[in-house]
Amino acid sequence: MKTRIKKTWKKENYYLEVLTDNWYKLIAEINDEINYQTAIFYRRKNIKQVNLPITTGSISSPMGLGSDSKPVEVNLFGVKTYLADSMQFMLEYAVRLFDQDGAYYIMPSFRGEANDKRHLAQFTHSEVEIVGTLDNIINLAEDYIKFLCEKILKKFNKQILETTGTLDHIKNMIKLCGKIPEITFEEAVKLLKNDKRFIEELEGYRNITPKGELELLKITKKEALWIKNYDYLAVPFYQAYSDDRKTALNADLILGIGETLGAGERHWKINELRESLSIHNVKEDEYNWYINMKKKYPLRTSGFGMGIERFLCWLLCHDDIRDMQIIYRENGKNILP
Repeated sequence: MKTRIKKTWKKENYYLEVLTDNWYKLIAEINDEINYQTAIFYRRKNIKQVNLPITTGSISSPMGLGSDSKPVEVNLFGVKTYLADSMQFMLEYAVRLFDQDGAYYIMPSFRGEANDKRHLAQFTHSEVEIVGTLDNIINLAEDYIKFLCEKILKKFNKQILETTGTLDHIKNMIKLCGKIPEITFEEAVKLLKNDKRFIEELEGYRNITPKGELELLKITKKEALWIKNYDYLAVPFYQAYSDDRKTALNADLILGIGETLGAGERHWKINELRESLSIHNVKEDEYNWYINMKKKYPLRTSGFGMGIERFLCWLLCHDDIRDMQIIYRENGKNILP
């Protein structure tokens, strides 16, 4: 594997270097291919693309217990609103609009957090929502990743090999998809021996640290790994309960620099949704529209979101997500262009 140290984003006139750097040219080309092939993949499955606004009054992940970032608040003509961290709520809405066919999009998401090697305040999100269970959405996610890997490998094998020195990880992933190993959160804790470097104790729940995610890949010796059924308070309020009501019907795909894709089944029983809002300390009146939608149009749905830049980190064997954007953005800075 070749070693690359970019850090182009640190420079004031970074964009001038981007325009002549084959690294960024390849990223731009692969992004174009991901958009094109994603449309083909979902069209074959009758899952429809939907255009959505980037502003919302109902933020999803960064709200109450189980959230891992802060919302990005903006003032539009005197009205407080937010830049969306995820379009999951809107996709749940669109599934009902499309007569249950499923809905997807690829567009920016915004998080109120500092950039680092694993995180971007503005990143590209590939999200989908379907009628079905957690198992259904996990199967769809593996099909999607396999499809992208096959198409990208076919078109860019020479460039990726020149960049990374290997194609083995992509070929291995193609073989693995459809049978990516799954472990529960409890099994992960045991594998990590409840080591404080890898498992953190938070307010009423536990979580796996970034070091813990990478350690699990080392232990299992797999290209990728699903971790399922996190402590219920570790996930946002909309994720459904497992049978034990102590854990969630969710799954994170660990790949490359860590969690790259997150999946989950949604509450569809109104009493359980209301209970979840309460235990996550989220005010119900802020989500009345969501409750009303599920009352009038009850559906059992599941979805996933994949960070495109994290996927690219794995694809190009790189360990710094900040090198994955051709136009860099960082909270608190006015960056041109």
